[in-house]
Amino acid sequence: MHTHMPIQRTTYQRISQTVLYILRLALVLALLLSGAPTAHAQAELPPVAAYEHSVATAWFELLIELVRQAPGFSPPVAARAMGYAGVTLYAALQPGMTDAPSLVGQLNGLTWLPPADASDGYHWPLVANSALASIHRRLFAHGGADVRIAIDGLEEAIRTRYEHAAPADVVRRSIQRGRAVATAVFAWSKTDGGHEGYFFNFPRTYRPPEGPGMWTPTPPDFLRALQPYWGQNRPFVMPAANACTPPPPPAYGADSSAPTYREAMEVYTTVKALTPAQRDTALYWADDPTLTATPPGHSLAIATQVLRQENASLALAAATYARLGMALADAFIACWEAKYTYNRIRPITYIQQVIDPAWNAMAITDPVITPPFPEYPSGHSTEAGAMATVLSAIFGDDYTFTDASQTRLGFAPRRYASFWQAAEEAALSRLYGGIHFRSANEQGLAQGRCVAGYVNQIDLGE
Repeated sequence: MHTHMPIQRTTYQRISQTVLYILRLALVLALLLSGAPTAHAQAELPPVAAYEHSVATAWFELLIELVRQAPGFSPPVAARAMGYAGVTLYAALQPGMTDAPSLVGQLNGLTWLPPADASDGYHWPLVANSALASIHRRLFAHGGADVRIAIDGLEEAIRTRYEHAAPADVVRRSIQRGRAVATAVFAWSKTDGGHEGYFFNFPRTYRPPEGPGMWTPTPPDFLRALQPYWGQNRPFVMPAANACTPPPPPAYGADSSAPTYREAMEVYTTVKALTPAQRDTALYWADDPTLTATPPGHSLAIATQVLRQENASLALAAATYARLGMALADAFIACWEAKYTYNRIRPITYIQQVIDPAWNAMAITDPVITPPFPEYPSGHSTEAGAMATVLSAIFGDDYTFTDASQTRLGFAPRRYASFWQAAEEAALSRLYGGIHFRSANEQGLAQGRCVAGYVNQIDLGE
């Protein structure tokens, strides 16, 4: 995963593009909601499943943009935000979904959520709007004026569109419910170990272990280790951070018979003979935090495109974002726990030490840069495996989709025959970029499948 980014960028540089983005998003949303229902009598208010996805997909599209713009949103921090946003949406809407159980008691440490009065009527899109606006404000509290303008603008656009679709007391009650659930979820989030992680990406207290085969900072910037304690955070669903830890990586050695040598030679020869198609794949899945919403943002964008393609209901969107968000968040906890347990050397370090001192994958795959944390397993692969497992369970093993999320970077849309085809391509892209050995990619995919297996066991009543 590529995390070469200026963590302390100023908000001034980002104000205009984020404000313009939210104005465009509000306009699109207004068109999507042009058929918003007129006022219902309280007893006739429909359930969550009667509404379409637009409120949810608009908010998660904004979340992707805010992750890209806000300082400090490294991949683990970004995935955590996606998890709490997904839980907030589902928890707020759960009383209005048929046979959908509460998350209380199903998620680690979650013991209470605000109840809804069964006799009260709620306008569920307004509940969703209020809940997501409230949790966004808390998750991006450090973002500055541009973030506040974006969040306020989207909340107002949706509220204005729907405020005449229900009696005034229902509107007030719906807004209050969304805020109450977001407050409760955020209070729970503060106890997981990752609160305000955007301020602590590179802690000076961490000293990596030293020795043959151990990770050391890599060129060009030789940054300190990113989020070395993230694997100690409380998962959403996994019983423990090490519940899906892969087996040890291939044994280290500097002679040609050593497993690491053979893996390194594959990276070395592949990158030296990289085809244009392979280079494009490395760049397509690079998900540079300076340009994109990081790898979990790419997975979230795929889910959003699929929900729109399916013209999904608000209920399906809530369940999808909850499952995917929790799986992505837990994937980074599990992956980071394993990374800092094994502390495996990066290909660039090994190859320069043992095979070719002048080798530099970045000369071929620029701007793909080796990120500042241990090699094994691959974070891209773990989160992609989690994404593929969750979305396959919801939409099918052979679901065909087009990913157009990278067109803003100049890439043509890519068509995939399944979510796993996309995940496997994402994993392989890291070998093409000279970032990972093959074993890290393969074990990362397996780890992601394991993590998502726990998440898929949660009962969301679909």
